Amino acid sequence: MYKRTVINLLTAGIIVMFMLVAVGCPNQARKPGPPGEGKKPRIPGGKEPTITLYVNETGEKKEIKMEEYLQGVVAAEMDTSWPEEALAAQAILARTFTMKKIQEGGVPQYGTDASTDKDEFQAYDPSKINDRVRKAAERTRGKVITYKGNYINAWFFADGGGKTAALPQEGLVNEKPVPYIKSVKDPGFAITEPENKSWTAEFPLSQVRQAVKQQTGQDPAAVSSAKIVEKGPSGRALTLQIGNVKISGPKLRQALGSDKMRSTLLDRFEVSGNKLIIGGRGYGHGVGMSQWGARALAEQGKSAEEIVNYFFKDVKIQKVWD
Repeated sequence: MYKRTVINLLTAGIIVMFMLVAVGCPNQARKPGPPGEGKKPRIPGGKEPTITLYVNETGEKKEIKMEEYLQGVVAAEMDTSWPEEALAAQAILARTFTMKKIQEGGVPQYGTDASTDKDEFQAYDPSKINDRVRKAAERTRGKVITYKGNYINAWFFADGGGKTAALPQEGLVNEKPVPYIKSVKDPGFAITEPENKSWTAEFPLSQVRQAVKQQTGQDPAAVSSAKIVEKGPSGRALTLQIGNVKISGPKLRQALGSDKMRSTLLDRFEVSGNKLIIGGRGYGHGVGMSQWGARALAEQGKSAEEIVNYFFKDVKIQKVWD
């Protein structure tokens, strides 16, 4: 009788232990895996997400399907008359950018996933959506760009001045090197607008002095000289010197205005009279996909996927929802 009782107790104990292992502790929350774990970035159920969007123009917060939102981004970020495959490449980048930003916390100041303000998130203009945009978004539906299972920084810009940047810091502020950025010939330079092929801008030295002081915390005082100290692998200005103060090319561009100092691919950087004269090529930071380059490749018959792989190194294009 004693042996039978011991055996019964042991059997019951084994059954209880098995149930605990199979079910898990009911009071212990399961930790999610790291971002990008597995073959696809972690998207619940693999279904098209509904996101929350802050509309800056009205202050409204609304829910919107990702693919519907995406069309408004593509329409705002690229000329809607351009080839469908160029628009499709833009759609893949915009979708990737959105998902990565949401993964990183979205727009915390509004408590939403996205915003219609291009300085906070991406440009967005649903009034510009046409059939080309709709077809481009639909053809690439659910497609994003990943590197080793994680969303990439899906950077893009207007025109590379003949060559894209080899490093993020050649054109962007406070960005570190990433393995999927490479410097390639920008085929868009042959068809781009004249102001992208060669531009010159003049800045009063008083404005330059204030810009440098604001960005570096150092006062260059009376500015009498300016020079390029260091260039990156693609020829973009990494470090500039204004008077006796050094500043990164991207920081100076940010401070002086990115629409006027159109890039950091500079051919001229000098003081003349009471002005700083800057001349260069291209338009934009130069990192990632050139939009004019995407247009040129599309006109050569390249697909959106081929365009993406031309500008980014060792990446995968994955369909993460149907």
